[in-house]
Amino acid sequence: MTNHNNQLLVQMLQSEWLLLQASLETLIQSVIKCKAIGIKPEYSFEEQESFDSLTSKFNRTSDLFTQKIIRSIWMLLHEPFVPFIDMMNIGEKIKILSSSDQMIGIRDMRNQIAHEYIPEVIRDLVPEVIELTLQLSENITCCRDFLAERKWITT
Repeated sequence: MTNHNNQLLVQMLQSEWLLLQASLETLIQSVIKCKAIGIKPEYSFEEQESFDSLTSKFNRTSDLFTQKIIRSIWMLLHEPFVPFIDMMNIGEKIKILSSSDQMIGIRDMRNQIAHEYIPEVIRDLVPEVIELTLQLSENITCCRDFLAERKWITT
C-alpha cells in the first residue's frame, strides 16, 4: 500500500472514529433511559420503543466498531483478513482490544438481536445489552489509546 493510500485510509478511519463516538454517545444515553425504566411486569409502548432504540443503537455501535474501525486498522497494519474470532484474538494480543472474549460476546448479542422479532424477547435482552454496552465502551477506549499512540487519531 502506498503512503498516499495509507493517508487516505487514516482519513477514512478518522471520519469513522467520529461516527463511532457519536454513536456511542447516543447508545449511552439510551442505556441511562432504559435503566430508569427498570424491570416491571408491563411496559408502555414508549418504554418498548426505548428498548428497541437501545438494541438498535447497540447493534449500530458494535458494527461501526468491528466492521469499520477494526477493519480499517487491519488494513493500516497490513494484516491479512481472518475470521472474526481470530481478528478479535489478535486484536487483544496487540492491544487494540481489552478483551477478545467480550467482543465475541458482543458480536453474539448483536446477531441475536438482529434475528429476533418478538418484542418480549428484545425486552428480556435489555439488562444484558446494558452490561455489554459497558464492555463495548471499555474496548473502544482501549482502541482509542492504540490509535492515539500511532497518531492515527487525536484525543
